[in-house]
Amino acid sequence: MLIRISLIIALVAGLATAGINLFTVRNKIETLKTERNNERAEKEQARTELASTRQQLDQTTAQLKKAQTELATATKERDEAVATAETQTRRANQLNDELNKTRQERDNAQAELAAWTALGIPVQQVKEVVALNRRLLEQVDVQKEEIQALIRANARLTNELARILGGGDYVVRLPAQLRGKVVAYDPKWEFVVVDVGEANGVLEYGELLVSRNGQLVAKVVVRTVEKNRAIANVVPGWKLAEPVEGDEVLPAHPAS
Repeated sequence: MLIRISLIIALVAGLATAGINLFTVRNKIETLKTERNNERAEKEQARTELASTRQQLDQTTAQLKKAQTELATATKERDEAVATAETQTRRANQLNDELNKTRQERDNAQAELAAWTALGIPVQQVKEVVALNRRLLEQVDVQKEEIQALIRANARLTNELARILGGGDYVVRLPAQLRGKVVAYDPKWEFVVVDVGEANGVLEYGELLVSRNGQLVAKVVVRTVEKNRAIANVVPGWKLAEPVEGDEVLPAHPAS
């Protein structure tokens, strides 16, 4: 009997403990459900906020791209405006210079006209005198060129005559101030082409020294002379190096 009572008590105590545990478990389950529901709500809120943030970011990105495009357009328009302003400024300066030049020419013409008028000479006669003066000046220029050509021909003939009369002892002298450059060199036939000629006082059989950086390269003797260039052969035994384009040439026997 005592054992039965003990078992009943133990059973009641177990049921009470189980009831307490069940109550505790229920509370925990309810708590977990509540926490789960809260987390779901927070997650949904976070998703909503994330979507909103992404939308704002997309809007901001679109606005930024639009602003960049507008800035690039504005920069281009500014650069074009600056370039146009610079062009217009240069053109305005050019026109101003031309205007000043025209005014100066007008003032000079008016002064000349006033001078002729003071002399009592009609305008038509002034025009004829000016035209005649222009023609005379042109004739003078032509005559100067002819005189220079005659001087060069005389120098050439004088040099040729002196060379013939003087034989092998005659030395052709070239202008002391003569300076030129080698423009071509033929290593096979040993001749150079220089950029000075009869107009500079070069004469046939005149000798030139070819130098580079102050150092002697070769000595050449002129064989063919044209108005603005000459061809000269390298003197045997006088080539210390190969002449090249740009080497300087000067008289070997300058005139005193």
